[in-house]
Amino acid sequence: MYKTIITPRVSETDAVGHINNTTLPVWFEAGRNPLFELFTPDHDFAKWKMVIVKTTLEFTGQAFFGKDAEVHTWVERMGNSSLELYEELYQEGRLCAKNRAIYVNFNLSQQQSEPIPEKIRAELNKHMREANEY
Repeated sequence: MYKTIITPRVSETDAVGHINNTTLPVWFEAGRNPLFELFTPDHDFAKWKMVIVKTTLEFTGQAFFGKDAEVHTWVERMGNSSLELYEELYQEGRLCAKNRAIYVNFNLSQQQSEPIPEKIRAELNKHMREANEY
C-alpha cells in the first residue's frame, strides 16, 4: 500500500465547515503520484502513460480543515494493460471516503493501450490489496 499525507488548505473548505466534496478526487489523485512516477519517471506529459477511464467515489464521513488526512492506495487488480486501484481517505483514524480508479497504460502518440511492463508489474505487485484488507 502507498500512503500519502495531505494537509488540507483553507481554500478546500466549504461554507459548512468541511472539506468540499470536489476536493477529494484531487486528494486521491495525489495518492497516485508514486504510480505515475513508475509509468513516466521523467514526468514528461508528452510521454504520459496512465490514462484514467473510470473512478467511483463513496463518501463515508466528513473531513475537516486543520487536521492532516492520509490517503491509502492499493492495487486491487492488474490486467494486461490496465489496473484497478482501491483507495481510502482517513482523518484522525476515521474512514472518510473510499474510491476505486481504473487506469490504462496508454501510448498517447499511437492512441492505443500497451501491456504493463514486467518491471512495473513487479513493483505494483508489492502494493496489491490482500484478502484480509477487505
